[in-house]
Amino acid sequence: MERPLPGGTRGILHARTGLEHFQVERTAPPPPLAPFVDFFWVLHWDLRGRPPHRQRLLTLPSVHMTFTSYLTGGATRARIVGVVRDEFVEEIADEGRVVGVGFRPGGFRPFLRGDVPVSALTGRFAGVDEVFGEDGLALAGQIFAAPGAVAGLALLKDFLIGRRPVPDPSAERAAGIVARIEARPGLLRVDELARDVGMSPRSLQRLFHEYVGVGPKWVIRRFRMQEAHERAASGSDVDWAEVAAELGYADQAHFTRDFTAAVGIPPARYAREAGPDHERGPGTIDA
Repeated sequence: MERPLPGGTRGILHARTGLEHFQVERTAPPPPLAPFVDFFWVLHWDLRGRPPHRQRLLTLPSVHMTFTSYLTGGATRARIVGVVRDEFVEEIADEGRVVGVGFRPGGFRPFLRGDVPVSALTGRFAGVDEVFGEDGLALAGQIFAAPGAVAGLALLKDFLIGRRPVPDPSAERAAGIVARIEARPGLLRVDELARDVGMSPRSLQRLFHEYVGVGPKWVIRRFRMQEAHERAASGSDVDWAEVAAELGYADQAHFTRDFTAAVGIPPARYAREAGPDHERGPGTIDA
């Protein structure tokens, strides 16, 4: 049985403000897709009579496949989103929805034909036909014609189940290493990670290039930045010098520069603006 996933706002910056403008739901994959897919998701909004909303995201090492319908005006967009290393901002307006799937780190590689690495998609927004050909375009048409998001999500799940590849041990290994990075905040260096997983740094780099799309150094830093973001958004008092040291920074200034580059504002300011005492709105999330 499928189950809702907790933490549906993860990676959404200023989430409380965002949820005044849209709703997002995430669902775990059915068992046949569990080796490849992290979660399915639906985002919908109704901003008719209101200004457009620009939402900034703190991206993680995951490929997404998305189908966007602007219900006002009828515009559509179907694309595969590679790992975004830098700023990622989406603007929504009028009324619309997105039906999407987020793949596990490494989980999209088995769907790629031949020797194409996941890094070939990094920083790109590719059409679904680039990977799935005419079948992908047909799927997009079916999702856009579906009577609602639930029906569109069912079409997407059935499509991927029908085309699921044989599980790839290297994809599983890549996913396991990324999970290890996420779970161990004290793991800060690529050479340390390589020793920990029994690989040479060069072999680790090749695995991430092929299956994850970005290098292990980026993944380590991004998960540490995600952790810092979650602390800032918690509303609790944070000793940022201590956090910087825990995340492997030689000084707080360097940490602050990296946080500002990723999130858009310094950590102390973000904590003031994004904490529960400062951002309150009617938005809700199903989780």
